[in-house]
Amino acid sequence: MKKLLAFDIEIFKSIPDGTIDWKQYRPFGISCAATLCSDKAEPRLWYMQDKSALDSNKLRRLIAYMNYKTKQGYQILTWNGVGFDFDVLAEESGMRETCADLALNHVDMFFHIFCTLGYGPGLAKAAEGMGLSGKTEGLTGARAPELWAAGEYDKVLEYVGQDVRCTLDVALAVEKASALNWIAKSGRKNSIRIQKWLTAKEALKLPKPNTSWMTDPWPRSKFTDWMNLFAI
Repeated sequence: MKKLLAFDIEIFKSIPDGTIDWKQYRPFGISCAATLCSDKAEPRLWYMQDKSALDSNKLRRLIAYMNYKTKQGYQILTWNGVGFDFDVLAEESGMRETCADLALNHVDMFFHIFCTLGYGPGLAKAAEGMGLSGKTEGLTGARAPELWAAGEYDKVLEYVGQDVRCTLDVALAVEKASALNWIAKSGRKNSIRIQKWLTAKEALKLPKPNTSWMTDPWPRSKFTDWMNLFAI
């Protein structure tokens, strides 16, 4: 696999516990983001000095940075970036078409698995299945906005930084093993053969899996509707 750049964001707005449909609380704002190149030891953290939500200037700099890195040969990498990170970044920056192009041409490991199976694991369960250290213990993305609002900025920055490390570690481990192993909610080990990670655009061309056994299967459009598929 070519040089990688893992990317992740944390939202600014707190979401009430138990909320299933987060979209009703949009716009979320972005408190911070992280990028980590596979040839660097530490992530680059993106946040405002006054700890307010990232403004349009900072967001445009982040997007320009990722565009620049892709031109340098880096492959952007996320876990659920198609349906979340790039969606939120598009709304907050106003650069919807640019973000759609980035999203479609990046590797979203979750989306690749979803397009193959019709479902997929969370990043923590994937890391556990691959025998990796995983995400920051005791913290979730849902809690990050509360901690940010409470002034626990370092904890959230550590969390988003660890998320990009974990994303990169999972990608490299899967490349080495040619398979992704993960732990299901039942505790059972699952596995899927991965010869090569696909970009979102490539994953969308995969045959749709048989989801007739599911009560309420998600369509792919759940993740891609925000793009209006500009770049396909």
